[in-house]
Amino acid sequence: MTDAAAARPEARNPRGFADRRGRDLVAERRLVQRVSAVYERWGFEPLETGAFEYADALGKFLPDADRPNEGVFALQDDDDQWMALRYDLTAPLARFAAQNWETLPKPFRRYAFGPVWRNEKPGPGRFREFVQCDADTVGSDRPEADAEIIAMACEGLQAAGLAAGQAVIRVSNRKLFDGLFEAGGVTDPLQKLTALRAIDKFDRLGWEGVAALLGEGRLDESGDYTKGANLPLGVAATIEAFLASAGDAGLSRAATLERVAAAGGLGAIGEAALEELAAIDRALAAMKVDQSAVRFDPTIVRGLEYYTGAVFEAELLLETIDDKGRAVRFGSIGGGGRYDDLVARFTGERLPATGFSFGVSRLASALRAAGRGDEDAVRGPVVVIVFSEADMQHYLDAVSELRSAGVPAELYLGRAGMKAQMKYADRRGAPAAVILGGDEIAAGQVTIKDLDAGRALAAGVADNEAWKAERPGQRLVPRGELVSTVRSIVEAARTAS
Repeated sequence: MTDAAAARPEARNPRGFADRRGRDLVAERRLVQRVSAVYERWGFEPLETGAFEYADALGKFLPDADRPNEGVFALQDDDDQWMALRYDLTAPLARFAAQNWETLPKPFRRYAFGPVWRNEKPGPGRFREFVQCDADTVGSDRPEADAEIIAMACEGLQAAGLAAGQAVIRVSNRKLFDGLFEAGGVTDPLQKLTALRAIDKFDRLGWEGVAALLGEGRLDESGDYTKGANLPLGVAATIEAFLASAGDAGLSRAATLERVAAAGGLGAIGEAALEELAAIDRALAAMKVDQSAVRFDPTIVRGLEYYTGAVFEAELLLETIDDKGRAVRFGSIGGGGRYDDLVARFTGERLPATGFSFGVSRLASALRAAGRGDEDAVRGPVVVIVFSEADMQHYLDAVSELRSAGVPAELYLGRAGMKAQMKYADRRGAPAAVILGGDEIAAGQVTIKDLDAGRALAAGVADNEAWKAERPGQRLVPRGELVSTVRSIVEAARTAS
């Protein structure tokens, strides 16, 4: 190996960061566009904040104050202040609201979308950079504000392409567990947080696994040991009865609340949480949100520490498979809740807030795994084939006419022959190729090859004579009919899809 070769960098992705093109980008942009339209229809205004925030503005979720680069990607600015890439879109909102509260309409309703970054161990379907799309109301403590966010999230899921029964939003209230802990004499914040993280694994580990994490701890299949919360046995038993109250998915929201109340041990804080959930249920019913679309589920706690009340989690119910045909469970595709203490970090005054976030990248991947990605196939431009340098003006005129008529088109600018150019057009997903050879130019004509028709015939999609007659693979038409002929091919392809 030469010294020059040894000095060349290896072309590789950083772990957890993916290159995306074509279909993936189109899918995500389409989801963002559709969900954003829902947010705007509900009266939320767009807001964009920078990718970086000062590390202290991101708060207690950074584990290392001296060098805050665990959990986030951080760097030190030239003024020695630490900055970090945002790990979600909510912490920047809290900073913005605190900084501009005097001039904002109150309550302040905003939506935002964009990439977020987390310095975590990457894995299958788990990236360090991904896209979120949020909507939040800051300045309202009314349960109806939570209900509106939930109902809007339901409409957002529909806009994303999910029909009834293909997703559900599960709702609970973090204060239910606050009441349980208070009634059981559990006051240590770390002990409570450890218990909540254990309960958050209920759907994956079942009661046996959660019980171990509420007690001494648990050894998982890989041999890793997770230290438990060491809750008193009586509190753990109360939590078991509490979680069992969530077992029947067929119950109405009101019936679920009755069963949770019957489990007992909630204390005054927990009873207040039940009243808040009942108010949310009444508002959802008034907005005609179906019982199957939104369910109350006391096992939902959400992972981030800043939630203070109602919490929501959207779960995909579609059957999904991986690229090897194996069934996979995507689970959560979005979530949120009430976070009344986040802005107070800056102002010292409690400011109620509630919101919901779609995991756009995750939802797009889930839809594709469910076989719902065909609509996101990227349509390439019409390709104008090049034969001779001497006829370049004719090719440039043709591609300009198509673009002026609103038809995406490109002139082939490589140096390959016609066969390779046709292969290029096919790989680009072009609906048609425009052929202006010497004979066509001399006769004032143009040959247009319908590439979509050719693909369909090759795949055996349509083999009847009538279809072949309507969609011939190649047409020779007068030069003046170039645009109308190409447009008919493009429109026919759009209608068929």
